[in-house]
Amino acid sequence: MADDDRLARLAVIASALAGHVVVVAPAESGAPPWTDGQSIFVDPAAAQRDIIEAIAVQASLIAADSLEVDIVKTLTRNRKVAARYLAVEGNRALLANADILPGTLASLADTAVAGRSHSAAQSLAIAIGSAPIADAPAHFGVLRPKQLLAGIGRAANAVDRNTIGHVPRSQGKRELEDLDDGELPTGDDDPDMFTSPVGGGGFIGKWLKKLLSSTRAGSSGGGPPGADSPTHRTNSANRGAKAVSSSASAATEDGADAKSGGVTYPEWDVDQKKYRPDWCTVREVEPRIEPTASAAIDDAIAFRRPLARLGMGLHRRHRQAQGDDIDIDAAVALRVEVMAGSVPDEAVYLDSLRRRRDLSVLVLLDVSGSSAEAGTLGKTVHEQQRAAAANLVVALHDLGDRVALYGFNSQGRAAVNLIPIKRMDERLDSRVLRRLNSVQPAAYSRLGAAIRHGSRVLEGRGGTSRRLLVVLSDGLAYDHGYERGYGAADARRALTEARRRGTGCVCLTVGANVDATSLRSVFGSTAHAMVGRPEQLTGVIGPLFRSAVRAAEFRRRVS
Repeated sequence: MADDDRLARLAVIASALAGHVVVVAPAESGAPPWTDGQSIFVDPAAAQRDIIEAIAVQASLIAADSLEVDIVKTLTRNRKVAARYLAVEGNRALLANADILPGTLASLADTAVAGRSHSAAQSLAIAIGSAPIADAPAHFGVLRPKQLLAGIGRAANAVDRNTIGHVPRSQGKRELEDLDDGELPTGDDDPDMFTSPVGGGGFIGKWLKKLLSSTRAGSSGGGPPGADSPTHRTNSANRGAKAVSSSASAATEDGADAKSGGVTYPEWDVDQKKYRPDWCTVREVEPRIEPTASAAIDDAIAFRRPLARLGMGLHRRHRQAQGDDIDIDAAVALRVEVMAGSVPDEAVYLDSLRRRRDLSVLVLLDVSGSSAEAGTLGKTVHEQQRAAAANLVVALHDLGDRVALYGFNSQGRAAVNLIPIKRMDERLDSRVLRRLNSVQPAAYSRLGAAIRHGSRVLEGRGGTSRRLLVVLSDGLAYDHGYERGYGAADARRALTEARRRGTGCVCLTVGANVDATSLRSVFGSTAHAMVGRPEQLTGVIGPLFRSAVRAAEFRRRVS
């Protein structure tokens, strides 16, 4: 395969790991890998595995905010400090990105070194200090602070000129229909590494060029006619830095109309660095079915292929001639036969095959007022995320998984509404799809409480060893007394809580005018993706879902 095609394919991996579009470009022959924040430079003559390991490190540095401008400016003054910083921060970044990294790449992190730091600033302080630090492995590459500052400047200028908005991770339904099941190539048969989500070469160079030149126009107004719910998004792609406004009155904000009952949850107060116990009340509100609501959905078949191998349970076969573990009983029997002078049966291995579905999935659909705003393709964000939810639920159900779908919105902490469109044990039929198509955007989004309730439902009613929580949202966590950084921190905390309890989490944003930095502030290190339209999810859900499920399995084993 030509180097250009190979690097273009690897750019898909780098973009998924970094959280935004990143180019993989050729470096000088024999030069160590490095990044300017927008591109990752690798020696194309290096071994495939070495290149992938280098990409994992450099992309994780980008995703973990290790290359912030203030830190990079400090590193320009001292090359030795830069090398020490990379040795510490590279390990921390890999560990922070472990939920989306394949297991063999996550294992590159030295946990002892990574454990010394909990932030980029702390890694910098360690690097400036005098404590001994082992040199970074070769695949960590190098930091080039001057080139990093130049890259940061170019990106900032592009945003200031409005020449780039959010760039979707996938582009083009026709092209994506030829993709395989979503894994990336490693050059060997390592079962824990991804294989390619973009198939062979050919169109990938043109696709990546188109991807990087894509722009998304912001909405020019509010939601569509009839969307009388509070809208609380700004039109700027950099909405997180601007004041949030709402057309809601105080009467609709204070939650005074909330009915009794419901389940209470704590909320994380980032300012006080502690939980507010029993702070939010979540109610399950039965949806109303509009008489004119359609039961039609888009074609979900394309979603089945990348999800087909997700959540397959292990079937253990004993006394096999080869396998991945020793069958103790067979080994003991062999030893006894040898000692007795008999001819032993040498089939003493256990073989593990993934043959049965063992996965429960709960899809949380954001139906707050902000999703009523215009998105891509002349449709609202709600219309596109609703279509994505329908396709996911139908595909997972057809594959044999246990699946539930809930909408959510809120009006104050006393009225966080979870709308059960399909409960876990409910049949998937036309009534469910009519419920989904009847739900309309309204009110606000107290995202943390919705995630906590969704994960509780999944844990209590899932009935499988593997659990996956999928959040479909534009990432705007906002409600009365739940604004900007506060809401984002609570949502991140809720996702972390779910993951610590062994539930895989994936966050998807479809058709919204939003930038990667804003989403990262809400979703944190949870696996998340942004796409321009629902069908583009087929190119990212395979690796994202598998990474989340694997990370959850690992947490359950070590807990």
